[in-house]
Amino acid sequence: MTYKNPIKLFFSVISDKRFWAFFGSALLVSVAYMDPGNFGTDISAGSFFNYSLLWAVWLSSIMAMLLQYLSGKLGIAGYSLSEIVKLKLQNKNYILLYWVLSEFAILATDMAEFLGIALALNLLFNIPLIFAAIISLFDVLLLAILVKRGFRTLEYAFISFVSIIGIGYAFELFFVRPNLLDIATGSFTLTLNSNSLFLVVGIIGATVMPHALFVHSWLNKNKQKSSKLDKITANEFHTVDTFLSLFVAGLINAAILIMAATSFYGLSKPILTITDAYLTLGPLFGKLSAIIFAVTLLFSGISSSITGTLAGQSIMESLTDFKVPIWQRRLVTRLLNAIPVVIAIFLGVNPLNLLVLSQVVLSMLIPLPMIPLILFTSDKEIMKDLVNSKPIKYLSIFFATIIIVLNVYLLLTVI
Repeated sequence: MTYKNPIKLFFSVISDKRFWAFFGSALLVSVAYMDPGNFGTDISAGSFFNYSLLWAVWLSSIMAMLLQYLSGKLGIAGYSLSEIVKLKLQNKNYILLYWVLSEFAILATDMAEFLGIALALNLLFNIPLIFAAIISLFDVLLLAILVKRGFRTLEYAFISFVSIIGIGYAFELFFVRPNLLDIATGSFTLTLNSNSLFLVVGIIGATVMPHALFVHSWLNKNKQKSSKLDKITANEFHTVDTFLSLFVAGLINAAILIMAATSFYGLSKPILTITDAYLTLGPLFGKLSAIIFAVTLLFSGISSSITGTLAGQSIMESLTDFKVPIWQRRLVTRLLNAIPVVIAIFLGVNPLNLLVLSQVVLSMLIPLPMIPLILFTSDKEIMKDLVNSKPIKYLSIFFATIIIVLNVYLLLTVI
């Protein structure tokens, strides 16, 4: 496959009206990279190390762009990731095991989104966390309404969600007035020591979520069927779609870290949690700043959990013969996560501690989609003209190795 000049490709694609009809799949996926789990990591990084870990945010965004590009490209070639795994595994027992492990990844992902929604409701409306957790169950109605109106409506909704998060953090940066020179220094100066290593691992090693790799191929496969574009053109559109969407996600993650660095670095009391950040922003920059922060957390949780549900639906459809309405699947997933959260609250345990368990599960399961994705997109028989070039193949292997090594380190550290 030959590649055009990236700048010419970008401008030729965005000037093509067909692109804006194709645009959207990567946007649905991008919210996986600005979910409540990212909020916590970025806030800690800024609070403890000022701007010095910004480079890790940009590096993780580049890794995400490449791996999501591979996933979406597989979909354009005609396969969802789960579907091609099933074709290659063939053995029913292996397929069943792969499906069960994949579902664990979906559950672990949804735990962070569920807790993010509940925490945002608690902060915004002072609702006790247990009632906020119960109210969070009803976001299934939003998904049912959006899906019923079609995927294009869902994509428009996500444009709104991401816009609210992005505009919210634009306001936050306006309130806190960050130092531009320090931002530039932190973005381009690679600083790492034994104290910051754990957070760098959290930013980079836990960047790529299993559900994001699964769902992008499924979304693009369905979109390619309806678009009537040739595969080369569709892949060009997909490349720009992925770049734009993941670049915005990277900007938002950087904005979270910058806000935390400007607001919380050097305070006598360390900011350890999202709740600490909310309670500290109000006295420093006014109640509106704290409210905007909680609203962005709410929309982050809602949008990320919808993406996780779509991923679960794609996995189940491809690997099994089960067929259930997507809203029913969302309800079951949410109930399964609500049970341990409610029990933890009743026992007096901070339910946010369950986030640690969910991140351990995700660290263990990230190779599940990532390794097959790189193997299959490098297979000429599967990909035809869209097969990975050697530079893309080797770079993706390099990134995957870094992510797996860092996740192993994160896993061992947590244990």
